Amino acid sequence: MGSLAAAADIRVKAVFLDADTLSVQLMDGRTISVPLAWYPRLADAPPEQRADWEIAGGGYGIHWPQIDEDLSTEGLLRGARDAQAS
Repeated sequence: MGSLAAAADIRVKAVFLDADTLSVQLMDGRTISVPLAWYPRLADAPPEQRADWEIAGGGYGIHWPQIDEDLSTEGLLRGARDAQAS
């Protein structure tokens, strides 16, 4: 029996933030959405600083230079929160 599932590609394609949610679109078409409150540095930053992100770690991470915050797609998929999040 064959599998139709394509190999997962969890590299970052795009990042979207609103007042409550961080959403990351992956190269394989999935989108991960998590509460922004899980990452207090992001949640507390002004919108213009949250909007200044870059793909890092060979495509498997996101870096916000003005906030000095880094997240990985692996951590997001596992539901990992910042230790400071309530």
